[in-house]
Amino acid sequence: MAKSKFQVEVLTPEGEVFNDEVEMLATRTAVGSIGVLAHHQPLLAMLDPTELRLYRTESDIVRFAQGEGYLQVAENRALVLVEEAHAPDQLDVAQLEERLSAAEKALSEAEEGSEAQRLAERDKRRWEAFLSIARG
Repeated sequence: MAKSKFQVEVLTPEGEVFNDEVEMLATRTAVGSIGVLAHHQPLLAMLDPTELRLYRTESDIVRFAQGEGYLQVAENRALVLVEEAHAPDQLDVAQLEERLSAAEKALSEAEEGSEAQRLAERDKRRWEAFLSIARG
């Protein structure tokens, strides 16, 4: 039996990266992982860096390395607004390792409780997640 589909749009500051119907959306919010199916209750959630998976079917999955952002679900549509979204094959492992190293250095040098510490922690989480996705 075919599963119901719903419209999903993924937007970054650079523009639209995905706009199609899917059977399921899977991502990670600030409070944990979530899967969204058609006719989901309205939802607004903060997103953490992770792998965004968009299931057109069980075997046709579109994947993105997703940065921080927001997920809005309403009226059988989902809107994913994120700082960045990259296909895994577009990720450069060496570049991500360099960014992770820079974030770790910034974190070690940041003053406890400072904005610099918060930003370094955020960057470290993002580059760790992206690196994990890039390595498969």
